[in-house]
Amino acid sequence: MTEEFILRILISALLGGAIGLEREYRAKEAGFRTHFLVALGSALFMIVSAYGFGDAVYNELHRWDVSRVAAQVVSGIGFIGAGTIIFQKHIVRGLTTAAGLWVTAAIGLTCGGGMYLLAAAATVLVLLCLEAMNYVLHRFGAKNILLTFLAPTSAQVQEVVKQMRRDGIRITSYDLKEHHGQYEVNMELQVMRKSYNDQIVELMDRLDGMVIERIE
Repeated sequence: MTEEFILRILISALLGGAIGLEREYRAKEAGFRTHFLVALGSALFMIVSAYGFGDAVYNELHRWDVSRVAAQVVSGIGFIGAGTIIFQKHIVRGLTTAAGLWVTAAIGLTCGGGMYLLAAAATVLVLLCLEAMNYVLHRFGAKNILLTFLAPTSAQVQEVVKQMRRDGIRITSYDLKEHHGQYEVNMELQVMRKSYNDQIVELMDRLDGMVIERIE
């Protein structure tokens, strides 16, 4: 039976690692190692929950709900998921990574229960979802970004705002500060994912003295 348990955590770790590789490739907050460990740990908890309390279960003097160990994985994974979510001003990042960790934990529990085919199918669906949606969103979807740039005059800042609106870039909000004769502008923008970097750089090149400090 020990060999079967080792096989379960091995398969779980490999499936979780497959999702982690995709996240690593996309340079996300949680990568291969995190997903690998979450899946392996979840499978181990499932095995302990199902088989680690055999003596307690058959004790006529006590009744134990051993499924609580597995149930705590479902709620406990939220702590890790919450740690990958970043809220910066009005932009939230890391939700997909957090959801990926959550479903990776579910895949680990599934492997721990010995349902290999179901776990493998879930892994394939997760990877298809991540890659397919990444392709679709990259071509057709919008994205919220933070842009910081320096301008010599306030008139040029107004010109940038007008040109962005003409180009179809939605300005969610912006903050203007003056430092030593220059204006620092922090903008929250909603842009098309496909070529927003080139679009913003071309816009700045049209005006003299504009310096981009950050795009993220």
